[in-house]
Amino acid sequence: MAARLDIVLGRIEQLALDAVVNAANRHLLPGAGVDGALRRAAGPELTRLTETLQPLAPGEAIITPGFDAPAKHIIHVAAPMWFADGGEDDKIAELAACYRSAIATAHAHGLATIGFPCLGTGIYGWPAESACDIAIENVRAALTQAHNINRVVFCCFLQSDADLYAARLN
Repeated sequence: MAARLDIVLGRIEQLALDAVVNAANRHLLPGAGVDGALRRAAGPELTRLTETLQPLAPGEAIITPGFDAPAKHIIHVAAPMWFADGGEDDKIAELAACYRSAIATAHAHGLATIGFPCLGTGIYGWPAESACDIAIENVRAALTQAHNINRVVFCCFLQSDADLYAARLN
């Protein structure tokens, strides 16, 4: 059975799924946006744990417990900055790898449900349309190798993002 792809307008730190994806920075240091919201929901244990972890390579994912958050696990990925130096193709490949490695990590841990924020579209500056297309394309591709995942949620903080995902998924 193919995984169901859902759109939720809301806050990712409130989703009660097997895993939610954190838009982290490479050094897993506390940040704002999605990262700050997830850290507040998870409690101080999350930061104590991430302080002991190695920095993330581009496109790499790492899983932690969800601690006090409704999600059982948090999968951390570091999206590339759209406005940083480097070629557009490399940035697209790195953002794509974030989605693929998060799905692969969830699959490796036997998880059935996972939620994604709109990776990179906040302070990292990604154009929403491009980021949405990369998200959907790479989640679908990764799911072909992750048969235990039966639901993927694209959690959109803004109505405009939810509308964009709805249009792209139809």
